[in-house]
Amino acid sequence: MSAIGVDTHKAALAACVVDALGMPRSERIFDNDPAGHRALLDWAQASEPDAIIGVEGSASFGAPAARFLIAAGRSVREVPPQLARRERIRTRRAGKSDPGDALAIARVTLRESDLPPVRLADRSLEIQLLVGAREDVVLEMTRVRNRLHADLRVLVPGYGARASNLTTIRHQRAVARLLARLVGVQAELARGRLRRLGSLASEERALAGQIEARVKGHPLLALPGAGVIVTATLVGEVGDVRRFRSADAFAALAGVAPIPASSGQTQRMRLNRGGNRQLNRAFYTIALSQAFHHPPAKAYIARQRAAGKTWREALRALKRQLVRTVFRLLQAGAAPVELAA
Repeated sequence: MSAIGVDTHKAALAACVVDALGMPRSERIFDNDPAGHRALLDWAQASEPDAIIGVEGSASFGAPAARFLIAAGRSVREVPPQLARRERIRTRRAGKSDPGDALAIARVTLRESDLPPVRLADRSLEIQLLVGAREDVVLEMTRVRNRLHADLRVLVPGYGARASNLTTIRHQRAVARLLARLVGVQAELARGRLRRLGSLASEERALAGQIEARVKGHPLLALPGAGVIVTATLVGEVGDVRRFRSADAFAALAGVAPIPASSGQTQRMRLNRGGNRQLNRAFYTIALSQAFHHPPAKAYIARQRAAGKTWREALRALKRQLVRTVFRLLQAGAAPVELAA
């Protein structure tokens, strides 16, 4: 058995073939364009026609090449960056290079038999793109709001007595009235930022509406704590849930599965800082909401606290308990049609 690792970049693809012992047999660099993808396929066919191909960055720079290889009938797996990073240390190559990264990716592909298949373009990818676009808008709204707040502290000292926040339309209108008669560059810039804030709010509402339309009727919406955005995040980041062999594999992807950190007579589990952080944040949001508002979850947290766990440890345990429920609901929403239009 052999494997091929592909390290992806904007303009180039570095590939390495390893044998059954993980020893490099051949290395090549290809252009990341249609001609380069064809050359990569020809090279892979000539080198190892039955080798599994592992691609790091299959959702970004490596997506076109990965999909081209799949269309040609090759078995392509997604290699998580954290696994490749750990393997790079073991390659014993000085410094860092693209061929060395490809070697690490190939060894991970050879060793890890449960890597998920590369994600193909589907409806869930549209949801992921919309969620990402909305998050960008929300972050920009926060930046503009903070800058406007700094302006108002100078232009209208104590403005908070008449507009306690810059989030609601009512308070934004109050700020507009405060700024209406002020003159000067800073006042003009503040009025521009206020208009920008309104424009961004309209953009956010439009994106949220598109997201809601795409997840309407999904079984996850019935889960306490899983609103539209959280559901969309889960669906968008996971893609086809059938890529995962089990709920445990899904938990590992989300960074929800705890990591053993025991020594001697001390037996404990520590926080997993790996995995998909967007998925992890979605689980955190659900768990936090349930911990305060869902009676079964509140009782579970109380039992964990009584057993000596801290609040954070109890919340992590609740996140892990939620995995099977979320996994089952994702499966229910994936067949026969993933989502309603």
